[in-house]
Amino acid sequence: MNIKTVESEIVKDKYYVIDHPSGLTIYVYPKEGYRSSYAIIGTKYGSVNTRFKVDGGEEITVPDGIAHYLEHKLFESEDGDAFARYAKTGANANAYTSFEKTCYLFSCTDKFEESLEILLDFVQSPYFTAQTVAKEQGIIGQEIKMYDDSPSWRVMFNTLVGMYHKHPVRIDIAGTVESIAEITAEKLYECYNSFYNLHNMALCVAGGVTVEKVLSVADRLLKPCEKHEIENIFEDEPYEVAQSYVEQKFPVTIPLFYLGFKENIGNSAATSKQLAYTDILLYILASSSSKLYNKLLGENLINESFGYEYAEGPHYAAVLFGGESRNPKRAANIIKNAIREMKKEGIDREEFELAKRAVYGNTISEFNRNDNIANSMIDMHFNDRELFEYVSAIANAGIEDIEQRLTEMIDPENCTLSVVCGEDVPDDE
Repeated sequence: MNIKTVESEIVKDKYYVIDHPSGLTIYVYPKEGYRSSYAIIGTKYGSVNTRFKVDGGEEITVPDGIAHYLEHKLFESEDGDAFARYAKTGANANAYTSFEKTCYLFSCTDKFEESLEILLDFVQSPYFTAQTVAKEQGIIGQEIKMYDDSPSWRVMFNTLVGMYHKHPVRIDIAGTVESIAEITAEKLYECYNSFYNLHNMALCVAGGVTVEKVLSVADRLLKPCEKHEIENIFEDEPYEVAQSYVEQKFPVTIPLFYLGFKENIGNSAATSKQLAYTDILLYILASSSSKLYNKLLGENLINESFGYEYAEGPHYAAVLFGGESRNPKRAANIIKNAIREMKKEGIDREEFELAKRAVYGNTISEFNRNDNIANSMIDMHFNDRELFEYVSAIANAGIEDIEQRLTEMIDPENCTLSVVCGEDVPDDE
């Protein structure tokens, strides 16, 4: 078993990476003096992975929403529910499915080994029957309808639909009522056996833990398995957005908007450095201390709901700005003009230094929370990035690095404005 120590002079901390004989990669980040612990195990399998091949075999196509459906069903076993088991240890457990991964997690203040045993046990013990699968359809169907009725969810997903022609990121993570009706126990097992292979997964633990504590459970519970080569299949996606404007009527008092800029990334995710530069760039552009934010606020075009994010996954990436606005079209044009001006004039050095300090300070502060550490590690793992390298990139970023990132990732002529509104929105004047 190979155990590697990763240290950071900047963070003044270290963690351990374990290549476990079972095939699972384990990260352990001990925090001295911490009583609480947090563990998350994930598989590189999300809602976009609906077409794939295993070990060079025939192409497999599965219904939209099946990754999310599998997440729900994995908590069940012949002997009961994993949540009932966690109740006995006092751990707080949860799970989620995103576009690119599915994760199961818990936090606790004591009985860490018992809680970790539950986690490693149920994720390796699928139990699907025709009866239990049918029972879940109504529950997830209600969840889908709930999201369909959520203005904030619809405005975000409509942006993705507007940006992408073919990529499955444009499809809701939970699928549709029609697509989940096609899910069977056999299809769940097919997806489980393909993606819930320990070689395709990672476990990240942070807090009042040690390598010895984690391995005492892992060595007993993890079942060695043969590695499979998974080829995910995506159609070629044009660079240009599918639609520049998408509008949906909803009974909202103030219109909601998202402005998405589609990035041309090819097949590779951003590196640790590129992600660090992106975070600094977006802080310069749209943080509450930016010129853009204050111009929008001063013209009463946004409120405190305004924000931004970098959305990324396999074969897609986009920069998103959004919030409430009484005139979304004008707000969008001001954002695009601000980007054009920054590309033309360059980045102000004082604004760069302020953003760099702010992003660095925010990042360092996140190392005080177990959940932030473990969640960041699993994100970094699935994107072939390294946590301390990201921190170092922030600390050592130069203004020319941020200007290069601006040039390559945000094109104001290739974007989608999504609006959810109660009545027709005014044109920009």
